[in-house]
Amino acid sequence: MEVKSAYIHIPFCVRICTYCDFNKYFIQNQPVDEYLDCLIKEMQGSKTKVLETVFVGGGTPTALSYEQLKRLLIAITNIFEIKGEFSFEANPDELTLEKVQLLKDFGVNRLSMGVQTFKPELLEILGRTHNTSDIYQAVTNAREVGIPSISLDLMYHLPKQTIDDFKDSLEKALAMDIDHISSYGLILEPKTQFYNMYKKGKLKIPNEDIGEEMYEYLLERMQHSELHQYEISNFGKIGHESEHNKVYWKNEGYYGFGAGASGYVDGERYSNVNPVNHYIKKIKNNERPLLNSTRPTKEEQMEEEMFLGLRMNQGVNKSRFNEKFNLAIETVYGETIGDLIQRELIVDKQGFISMTERGKVIGNVVFESFLLNV
Repeated sequence: MEVKSAYIHIPFCVRICTYCDFNKYFIQNQPVDEYLDCLIKEMQGSKTKVLETVFVGGGTPTALSYEQLKRLLIAITNIFEIKGEFSFEANPDELTLEKVQLLKDFGVNRLSMGVQTFKPELLEILGRTHNTSDIYQAVTNAREVGIPSISLDLMYHLPKQTIDDFKDSLEKALAMDIDHISSYGLILEPKTQFYNMYKKGKLKIPNEDIGEEMYEYLLERMQHSELHQYEISNFGKIGHESEHNKVYWKNEGYYGFGAGASGYVDGERYSNVNPVNHYIKKIKNNERPLLNSTRPTKEEQMEEEMFLGLRMNQGVNKSRFNEKFNLAIETVYGETIGDLIQRELIVDKQGFISMTERGKVIGNVVFESFLLNV
C-alpha cells in the first residue's frame, strides 16, 4: 500500500466547543512547544517523504501563536515534499492577515474554516469563539493573500435551530462565492458537553424529521449553485473537491501524526495515544506513540470499501473492487445490491454502485446493509 497522504493533529483550542468529541485541550498552560518538538520528531520518522496531500487539523491549528505556526510550517515543508493539496483547518477569528499570509508563504493552498452557522445565538450555544463579522473578515483575508481554495463548515439539526436559520446560513455562505462547503448534521457524541446536557434533560434537539428536512433542502439548494455534490456532506466548485478526504473515502493509505491521530499504513489501521503528556513521553522515550493497532481482515476491508466508497456521489468502482480483492462485487454483495436497488436506495450503472438521493438521506441504513456479519 503506497502512502501519499498525511494527517497532522494539533490538539489545542482557545475554547472547547460544546459538541466536539475530537482529541483537544484548552491551550492555556499546555506544553505546546514541547508537543511540536515531538510531532516534528514523529514526522521525521516516516518512510515516505513525497506526499500528494497533507491536512493539518485539530483541535485548531490556528490556535498556535504566529511563531509556533511558523515553526510547524517550516518543519512540515522541510520534511515533506507536498505535490498537491496542503490544507489547514482554521477558526475564523484566528485567521489574522499575518497568519493567513504565513500559511500562503509556506504553500498552504486550502483553508477549511469551522463556521458552523451565521446566527450569533447558535454560535454561542455551540461555544464558538467567533462572530459573524469574523467569518467575513477571515474570507476577505484569505482572498487578499491569494489562498486558492476556501471551504466553510456548516452544521444543521442544532439545538434551537429552525429550518429558516439553516437556509439563511447557507445563503450567506453561497453569497460569498465560496469554493467549497461541508455540511454536517449534529451528532451527540459521548463525553461532549452537549451529550451530558442532553442526558440531564437540559438540551433539546430538533426531531429527526427536521434534520432530514434540512438535509433534503441542502441537496436541493446546492443543485442550483456552482457547488456540485461529490460526497454525502461535501460540495465544491469544479477543481475544489477535497483531495485529502477522498483518500479516506477511497479507503487508501495515509499517515496520522500527533496525539490522537489515526493512520492506515501497510494494511495496519492505528491510532496514537490521546493525552498530550502521554504522547510526549512516548516520543521522548523513542517509542511509537501507539494507542491501538488492527489489521482489518479481507472481509472487513471489503465492508470498509463499501461504506466509505458509497459516501461519494460516484460511488464504489466495481472493477477497482475486483482488482483489490480478486472478487466480483456481485459475488460478495449480490443479494444486498439487488435488494437496495429494488428499494431505490442505490443504483448500479457505468461500472459504479452509488446511492440515490433517497439513499443519501438515510445513508446509515444503506451502509449497514453491507456489514457482512450483522
